[in-house]
Amino acid sequence: MVVRMRATKSHRNNRRSHHRLSSPALTVANNVPHMRHRASLVTGMYKGRVVIDLQAKLAKKAKKAKEAKAEGR
Repeated sequence: MVVRMRATKSHRNNRRSHHRLSSPALTVANNVPHMRHRASLVTGMYKGRVVIDLQAKLAKKAKKAKEAKAEGR
């Protein structure tokens, strides 16, 4: 099938006007912005309580790096 009428620039742009991206909804808790319904990766808190123990996570990462360094020698 052949297009009978040319779609003008204005018609094309009017159609595409709804294709824009929306900015993510951010929440500010403890002066740290984070995405809504997700725990903050900086503080590890969600809804006022700690859900990610960042100290344990850092300790585990340091231990793993230390083991990899000792294994590489």
